[in-house]
Amino acid sequence: MSVLNLLRDRSSTTIGLVLAGALGVSVLLYYWVAPEPKKNDFVGPPRSGYTLKNFTLDSYNELGKPSFQLIAPHLERREGDESLYINAPDFVLPSTKPDAPHTPPWKGNSQYGWVNKDGSLLKLQGKVFMARPAFENTQAAHITTSEVTAWPKENRLETDEAAQIVQGTSTMSGIGMRANLDTKHLELLDDVHSTFQPRKR
Repeated sequence: MSVLNLLRDRSSTTIGLVLAGALGVSVLLYYWVAPEPKKNDFVGPPRSGYTLKNFTLDSYNELGKPSFQLIAPHLERREGDESLYINAPDFVLPSTKPDAPHTPPWKGNSQYGWVNKDGSLLKLQGKVFMARPAFENTQAAHITTSEVTAWPKENRLETDEAAQIVQGTSTMSGIGMRANLDTKHLELLDDVHSTFQPRKR
């Protein structure tokens, strides 16, 4: 091998090593200065944790007293927030007041229902009807409304929609309603109209 060829081989090897080193440095520099890859936030549609058909759900408050009962043909528990989605529930809202054990519960139905994880919030969605029979000196009553939000452990409920309350011979209607079922306090908030029929003698 001539001296000239030997110098050429060494020169080629040196150039190759320099290029390989430069390439390695370029790759390291890219990963150092390049922005982090975007995270994929898409998790897909909510999935059912489980499904129940023709079920009865009983919820209790901190004192172990009944808070509410739901009876319905279909329930889905969602993963993530663990809330319950219910079709066509019949519901029972008992009085939670300790000194009123003989007060009958309100019973009714709605088109849909929703319950949060710990049962402290109940939504009765779509058209809502609820009724309570007469007891002691209190006349029977029923309420027709929609989109009710209830706090069953506090026995409170409200709606911003139109509501009609019929008790005995009186009928009251208005927009928006608040109710405390323990104190039997019902309040219509706006555009209130009342009709009182005379009692039969």
